[in-house]
Amino acid sequence: MPEQLWITALLNKHLGGVANAILGAVHVHSTHPQAPITNYVAMQLLVFVLLVLFFIIVRTRLSVDDPGALQHVMESINTFVNNQSHEVIGHGYEQYVGYLTTLGIFILACCLIGLIPGFEAPTAVPSVPLGCALVTWFYYHYQGIRRNHFGYVKNFLGPEPFLAPLLFPIEIFSHLARILSLTIRLFANMFAGDMVTLVFLSLVPIGVPVVFMLLHVFVSLIQTYIFVLLATVYIGEAVAHEH
Repeated sequence: MPEQLWITALLNKHLGGVANAILGAVHVHSTHPQAPITNYVAMQLLVFVLLVLFFIIVRTRLSVDDPGALQHVMESINTFVNNQSHEVIGHGYEQYVGYLTTLGIFILACCLIGLIPGFEAPTAVPSVPLGCALVTWFYYHYQGIRRNHFGYVKNFLGPEPFLAPLLFPIEIFSHLARILSLTIRLFANMFAGDMVTLVFLSLVPIGVPVVFMLLHVFVSLIQTYIFVLLATVYIGEAVAHEH
């Protein structure tokens, strides 16, 4: 039986049977059938629920005449991503802002929730950054094909036909390496931050760990920004028209 957070144990108690049924339907069997829901899955579900509730609260308090603090925060985040997308992607950037904003908020929430006692940052487990990287990878390829059709595929073949057999596998490998790059960068930094915070918390329980908790917040902001920036760059490259 793996070590479980209190929320993971609660979910396994009430939803463990449902989780086993879903896994069985796709012919996947949990290593621990009595606890099929892992900590990082439980934390992602918690982040999802909290974000949905947060957005509902923001939505119900939207006001043109008297915007509140939450509205100002969300408008600032949206404006930041909007301006960055405009600079990187250019024409037609508006349709990608929603995905990039949602991606950034989800990653940031997953990074910061580990600071709350009794919780863990799911981004400190490789599966979660890998999931975000895969979704982004498929998303920008889909948008590239949707925007440029066969012209997007031609980008993988190079400017001259005789170079295609050489450049095509290089381009494929380069794009696959982006998944690894996005995953390792986010996972390694968050895992290291969690370990440092836990070590100093065990050695000096008062005072000093606060500094490392603030460092954790800073690292979370930086890693979220880098992930979203790279996703923006990849989308910009995919949807750029051939010149």
